[in-house]
Amino acid sequence: MNKPKRIDLSQKELDALIERVEAGTLLDSDREIIKAMAETISILSHAVDEKSAAIRRLLKMIFGSATEKTASVLKNKDTEKSLFQDDQESGGPARKQIKGHGRNGAASYSGADKVTIPHDTLNPKDKCPKCLKGKLYEVKVPKTVVRITGKSPLPATVFEMQKLRCNLCGEIFTAEEPPGIGQEKYDAESGAMIALLKYGSGLPFNRLEQLQASLGVPLPSSTQWDIVESVADKIHPVFTQFQFQAAQGEVVYNDDTIMKVLELMKENEDASRKGMFSSGILSTVGHRKIALFFTGRKHAGENLEDILAKRKPGIKAPIQMCDALSRNFSGDFNTLLANCLAHGRRNFVDIAWNFPDECKHVLEELKKVYKNDALAKQQKLTPDERLAFHQKRSEPIMDKLSQWFNAQFEEKKVEPNSGLGKAIKYMQKHWKALTLFLREPGAPLDNNLCEQALKKAILHRKNALFYKTKHGAYVGDLFMSLIHTCILCKVNPFDYLTQLQKHSPLLFKDPEKWLPWNYMQTIQSDE
Repeated sequence: MNKPKRIDLSQKELDALIERVEAGTLLDSDREIIKAMAETISILSHAVDEKSAAIRRLLKMIFGSATEKTASVLKNKDTEKSLFQDDQESGGPARKQIKGHGRNGAASYSGADKVTIPHDTLNPKDKCPKCLKGKLYEVKVPKTVVRITGKSPLPATVFEMQKLRCNLCGEIFTAEEPPGIGQEKYDAESGAMIALLKYGSGLPFNRLEQLQASLGVPLPSSTQWDIVESVADKIHPVFTQFQFQAAQGEVVYNDDTIMKVLELMKENEDASRKGMFSSGILSTVGHRKIALFFTGRKHAGENLEDILAKRKPGIKAPIQMCDALSRNFSGDFNTLLANCLAHGRRNFVDIAWNFPDECKHVLEELKKVYKNDALAKQQKLTPDERLAFHQKRSEPIMDKLSQWFNAQFEEKKVEPNSGLGKAIKYMQKHWKALTLFLREPGAPLDNNLCEQALKKAILHRKNALFYKTKHGAYVGDLFMSLIHTCILCKVNPFDYLTQLQKHSPLLFKDPEKWLPWNYMQTIQSDE
């Protein structure tokens, strides 16, 4: 909307204008004034709507619930049912109930030490001491008891070797060191734990230093950095292999967030690009997911280009999922672009207060689409089956929604520059990419997987605030990539980092054998 011409009226002149309007004796100049006043009111109204929506979103982010579920946004009790509750009432598939009130059973403690305790007086095949007739046999599922003991994140052991001295010749005899204590003060497990706490859980070096000091096991921040840097030197070929594997993915997600690097900030005076970012790239290769992080001046799209440059020739172009920002696009490589439906939906979430009826319609229609996607996952449909499922059940919903969007402008129900108008125009502008899931097998609905992965970088930023150097950023990217990929693949990241260090010479020879999903087989084959 063009800025209206400024017209200054005194109160006396305004009163005179009102009198002429009431009398029906408007002058030609009056019409220009009234038009400018109407335009000004319209602009102010739009500005207030946008500002109020932004303020409510900010307040919600700081003080309110993080959920954007339709029921929460609309405050409508009729919509407070989950997708699966809707199915139960309509006779559809019911959600499985979790036994044990959500408690973790013994099987959940995969990282715990296991101690087998035999019966103290009885053995299999012994005569039953109660009936004196039957024979005992071993029950396949033993009784289990879980006990958790507390200790410092990095416990220390002080070995005191006794020293004996001859009172005649003065010769000193020192007890031998026990076997297995190693030559290094910090073992592979300590390096893995520091990296996991720092880059997996967002615990800064200085806080870990304070925690360790309070527990009587000093661990200076500078020492922690030396340790993780040494670990990175031993395992970095795996990070390169991660990038090669990710380049072959069928679907690649990408996004970025801001991240300070002090060394780059010092170079800003001569730099053409001032911004610094942590990019997250998540690639699905078959049933596996690989997470990659890159911190520096490059945007997510540029980092994705670097990854796709490693893609084998002749492979079908991957599906690229991202939001509609141009910085996320990979310009030099052919991809099937899909835009995040959750981003388009969020535009209506932000303005639901100002346009409750219209936003309710959009959000509830999109809810049906997400319900269909949840059902497809629940039924474990193949990509082609999922596509056919969405084409049958979701495409009519999206078609009607598109018609509704068009009607709002054609019938002049919505001002194009209002908050609702802008939300609709975003959907219309990116409709083809937002609906790729209706045309391409395996295309996701949104970029939530990448956004969840990127929370690792955000967690680090919130706690550590910045990286000091570009090298420090590289080390952080390496560990966050390895740790989060392990989590996605349901592999113990602590054990993975430990084993990579212990087998570093073999890893350098063939890093492909030391990926999270095959490293255990590699270890077993070498034994």
